Amino acid sequence: MFPVYEEKKKNLHIHLRTSTHASPHLHNSIEFIYVTEGTLELGMGQELFHMEEGDFAVIFPDVIHHYQVFSPGENRAVYLWAKPALTGQFADIIQNSCPEDPVIKKEQVHRDIINAVQCLRANRKEKDDILVVEQAYVQILLARSIPCFHMMEKSSVESNDIIYQTVSYIARHFREEVSLDRMARDLGVSKFTLSRVFSGTFHRNFNQFLNEQRLNYVTVHLECTDESITDICMDAGFESQRTFNRAFRERYRMTPREYRTLYKEKYLREEQT
Repeated sequence: MFPVYEEKKKNLHIHLRTSTHASPHLHNSIEFIYVTEGTLELGMGQELFHMEEGDFAVIFPDVIHHYQVFSPGENRAVYLWAKPALTGQFADIIQNSCPEDPVIKKEQVHRDIINAVQCLRANRKEKDDILVVEQAYVQILLARSIPCFHMMEKSSVESNDIIYQTVSYIARHFREEVSLDRMARDLGVSKFTLSRVFSGTFHRNFNQFLNEQRLNYVTVHLECTDESITDICMDAGFESQRTFNRAFRERYRMTPREYRTLYKEKYLREEQT
């Protein structure tokens, strides 16, 4: 799972990881995906875009998207998140527009894109995270990918639809003390309308959906940082360690510490392949 809405502490995150289902989410970074094995279904707006090995995709900041994986066997991709500060001259484009189809098929992926992804991964392993170097590679990714896209206004992907508003609201407020009553008031709808959205569309109640988004945030920090588990759970919006531990175990059937250990062992194996 990926973070729902987050001000990332680092300018750039890059990971080779097993692709899994991820519910609708958005974040403040631009995201690049390079499929290295298997397939991935990338959802944006009302569309679902199929990706295969060698395909490359770009998701602009603040665009709701999700992932699904249908293929059996190994499905892996390089996932890269870059803060807008790294985008330089492309900042206005990514702020106001987004690709109509975010996927570049393998045959059209420029060799500079592949090289930039490989170099950024190598730099991460060597802890060579020089800002100007990261910025140069991110801008190469954008320079070689943007001409492949038919761009549209970002607002056309957004919607006044209550489902979009629900996802967007939770994405921005899940780390706060939020309730169904407060959310209904802020969105100008009745709490009964919201309850029907959660039960009818997401097939879970408000608290279950909220905790899922908080747990998405937690797992990314368990995987990608060395922050203490207590700090992570409180930063994610859980009211207490006890509530967090119960929700985490119910979903993952293990403790947060066990999850972190298992992930790091798996990640090291994947990085060595």
